Amino acid sequence: MTPADPLPAWMQPLLDVEQLRATDAWAIEELGIPGVVLMERAGEGLARAVADVAPGGDVVVVCGAGNNGGDGYVVARLLREAGRAVRVLTTADLSRLKGDARIQLERLPGDAPAAFAPRALEGAAVIVDAILGTGFTGVPRDDVAGAIAAINASGAPVVAADVPSGVDAATGAVEGEAVHAAVTATFHAAMPGLWILPGKAHAGEVTVVDIGIPHEGAPVQPYIGLIGPGVLDTYPRRGQDSTKFASGHVLVAGGSRGMTGAVCLSSSAAMRAGAGYVTACVPDSLNDIFEIKLTEVMSAPLPDDGGAHTAAGAQDVLDRARTRGGTLVVGPGLGRTEGAFAFARRLAREASVALVLDADGLNAIAGHLETLRDRDAPAVLTPHAGELARLLETASDAVNARRLDHVREAARRAGSIVLLKGDDTIVAEPEGRVAISRGGSPALATAGTGDVLSGVIAAFLSRGMTPFDATCAAVFVHAEAGRRAAAALSGPDGVIASDVIDELPHTLD
Repeated sequence: MTPADPLPAWMQPLLDVEQLRATDAWAIEELGIPGVVLMERAGEGLARAVADVAPGGDVVVVCGAGNNGGDGYVVARLLREAGRAVRVLTTADLSRLKGDARIQLERLPGDAPAAFAPRALEGAAVIVDAILGTGFTGVPRDDVAGAIAAINASGAPVVAADVPSGVDAATGAVEGEAVHAAVTATFHAAMPGLWILPGKAHAGEVTVVDIGIPHEGAPVQPYIGLIGPGVLDTYPRRGQDSTKFASGHVLVAGGSRGMTGAVCLSSSAAMRAGAGYVTACVPDSLNDIFEIKLTEVMSAPLPDDGGAHTAAGAQDVLDRARTRGGTLVVGPGLGRTEGAFAFARRLAREASVALVLDADGLNAIAGHLETLRDRDAPAVLTPHAGELARLLETASDAVNARRLDHVREAARRAGSIVLLKGDDTIVAEPEGRVAISRGGSPALATAGTGDVLSGVIAAFLSRGMTPFDATCAAVFVHAEAGRRAAAALSGPDGVIASDVIDELPHTLD
């Protein structure tokens, strides 16, 4: 699949397996770089990674049958030539080795590779995993799975060649045993599976080795990449002529008895993220709470039933959206009564403005994603794994096992942008581009931060950013605000959602 739109400059491209193969073939056939030379350069990068992880001590290199094994033979030769003690083990039948891997095996000085045995790992200062490469999918065969399990049990740090063995490089799926690497040295360009859970949890530190293939001119158009700080260049700044309405209007529809905080967090986050005017559309019987808690936010009391929204309140929200424009957030603290779900479903179906669906706004349309395809304005859905599972009528374990596949399916079915939350937050366009967050913000693992994220997305949409840019920028800002809040509080454990809101303006500097 090739999207119509190329990746923006603020994304670091990631290549899937077919694109990597096409790039290698182009380098070999069109540019005239021999495959054995590319393998040599990959091995040199691996050797540097090994030296960084373990400057001294014994090295064990475990090689498989394909080109990944060939990379292992290169690093073993280079380290032996540098005076390191290197043991080379194999999970393959060496008589069947061919191509560039066979050439590199024949160049290996010293002892020939030995059949893999767990005891041969003893005393290793570092292990090089060169068993399974980027073309692997599914479950490793039994002998390979046993080797992987022994490597993980050895206690030695592991440097993986290209991808940890057992990880699907294209998706991050792990269906059986998989190596836990301290460092993954990947060649030419990183792959999505190194940044998407569960594969991300196996990759350790990812370093990209330049093997001499130009990035310009290759016959591929990447559709997936990492969100970089340059995304903030898409954020429109206030000028001298700005007004509160020109700065963006956000409506937040939600709240119920016992869950008033969610609307407050989402509304406050929208203000801190630059919205000029925010209206909280809340149950009438709870309105006094919002009037007290939200100083800078307007409130619009709507018909309710014992503190829960009803379908009767939807028309007021639709009218406000039609009159003032902006962006509508539906779901924070909404609750799961039939009336609240009817309220949310009508807003999702009929709102004439950009829509952000979160929390119980998502649960209201579970199993009915296709109804969003008829909207005239864009929508952004922000589920965690459990919510996405309900949207797709599957199990959350299934979503977590293949996160990329499921978020893309949801985006396609909804005809909308879908943001799957997590340390590897994924933003998918329908039939289009995919952006991944680098993560690394554990402070966000606390109640209410999802409401904050929805408010930030809405603020950015209300300021005229494209849906894809707005969502990716919000993900970046949200993670950075979490890191800043953790730094201010000497660690992530004491961070609460309002701390993240306080840091939002500083991330936009």
